[in-house]
This record gives sequence, structure tokens and C-alpha cells, in this order.
Amino acid sequence: MKKKPVFNRVLLKLGGESLQGRSGYGIDPAKARHVAEQVKEVWELGVEIAIVIGGGNIFRGESLSKEGLDRSTADYMGMLATVINGLALQNALEKVGVVTRVQTAIHMPALAEPYIRRVAMRHLERKRVVIFAAGTGNPYFTTDTAAALRAIEVSAEVILKATKVDGIYSSDPIVEKKAKKFIRLEHMDVIKKKLGVMDSTAISLCMDNNLPIIVFNLGRRGNIRRVVLGEKIGTLVKT
Repeated sequence: MKKKPVFNRVLLKLGGESLQGRSGYGIDPAKARHVAEQVKEVWELGVEIAIVIGGGNIFRGESLSKEGLDRSTADYMGMLATVINGLALQNALEKVGVVTRVQTAIHMPALAEPYIRRVAMRHLERKRVVIFAAGTGNPYFTTDTAAALRAIEVSAEVILKATKVDGIYSSDPIVEKKAKKFIRLEHMDVIKKKLGVMDSTAISLCMDNNLPIIVFNLGRRGNIRRVVLGEKIGTLVKT
């Protein structure tokens, strides 16, 4: 008997690093295809998928602002990096047969649709994957916050936060071998323990709107599908 998805509509949060290769920056078409094929597995189950992607593989506004670049300017540059990633991911998805739309918080009609909530929801209802780019369109807000905001706006049932590790740990498990993995947390635990999986604004938005978050490892092929089918992987954040 085939398993059925436990979610009808999800928002997948990807870091820009999910598209970068061994060089440590830029976009690797093979990595983009790897992500696209995993998204397709979930799309074929009939699940409605929205995606927010970061831009850290191209530009990190917050880091450069600490080196003297005006913070607002740096953040806008970072937003443009997410648009580049969004277009790359759209291309990879369409190459594997997934109908996709990119919507941007900053108006750039030659490249993508403007973000309009009702239009985005109609795309989702018609089983088109929607990629939300350019963050919230405002400086000082991360793509984690954009993911929380868009998930709430389009009535997603959960945020699937894809990372390099298999859940939330007490400290960085790559550096600290004795780091403790959490199977389940409440939103307030993440804030109080300063676990850093998402910024406090994003976590607070999710907490205030009873939106769960599942943090899992994107590196293992098929993990997005496993999460959507209800397998207990990663860390669940739910109040």
C-alpha cells in the first residue's frame, strides 16, 4: 500500500549553499538538478510546493556590511542574489518537467512575476511550484523571515528547512562531536537556547501563527519526500 502525504501544501526553505558546488560559491548545475529531482518526487505526490531560497552562495549582505558596506545596500544586493538562484532553480525544475513560477518581492517584470499573494495561491492550486525570491523586499530581514512570512500568507502547513545536517543540535555537530541532537522542540526553546537554525524573527512568526518547522538534511537523496510522507527524520519544532 502506497503511503499518502501528511501535508497538502508545504514551504521548502533552501539555503543558497544548496546550489553551490565544491568551489564554495556560485551555482553548480548538477547540484541544482539534485534539488530539482527531489522536489519533483514530492510534486508527483500531488503536494503543493512553495520555495524560498537564500543567496549565500553568491552574496552575503550581512557579512559585507560588517566590513563597511552600507547595510541596506548590502541587503538589497543579497536579495538580487536570491533572484539569480531562483531563476537557476526554476530552470532546473523545468528541465525535469516541473511547472514552475518565480515571484519576486522587488518588481522586475522582465525576469519574473511580482509577488501577489492571490496569484501565488492560484499557482499552487494548479500544482505549479512557486519560488519566492528577493526575500521580503526589505533590508534587515533574512530569507528565513521571508520563508515564515510567505508560508503564513499562502497557508502552508509546515516549513521544511533543508540544511547540511540531520536536524537541530545543541551546537554545530560538524565542529563539536558531542553536540546533542534534538528530536522535538517548541518554538520558544529555539529562541531561549539560541540554537540559530532560523533567526528569532522567523521563529517568533512561526510560533505566533502555530506554524511547525521540520529541519532535515538535504544531502541525503529522497529526504524531502520522506518528510512529506511523515517519516520521523530531522527535528520537529512545534508548540
